[in-house]
Amino acid sequence: QVHLEESGGGPVQSGGSLRLSCAASGLHMPHYDIAWFRQAPGKEREGVSCMTSGDGIGYLGSVKGRFTISRDADKTYLQMNNLNSDDTAVYYCAAVYGTWAGVCSLEDSDYVFWGQGAQVTISS
Repeated sequence: QVHLEESGGGPVQSGGSLRLSCAASGLHMPHYDIAWFRQAPGKEREGVSCMTSGDGIGYLGSVKGRFTISRDADKTYLQMNNLNSDDTAVYYCAAVYGTWAGVCSLEDSDYVFWGQGAQVTISS
């Protein structure tokens, strides 16, 4: 049974940094396409960053240059720098068996497994 669990969320001041981690059980992380999504209050869920099993990487335009996705054998990470109030949301990691593609998807319908989410709150 696949289980994803996010950690590393919390409150941070505007301009600060956080690193989210997504730990997986029941799957071998490098063989899966992984994505980070977020949902702010009153807004639809949006894809933030993704990485394929072939190491294709993608970012939402508003986070390019500030967020970095990475992965090791056990976890996927989202390093978030220069945070602002627009980044306040619940962040989810999601996974699907690897496409080995050079381009990854930020569409939530493309992912099968989901974590419970981690709250990130940016204060000014």
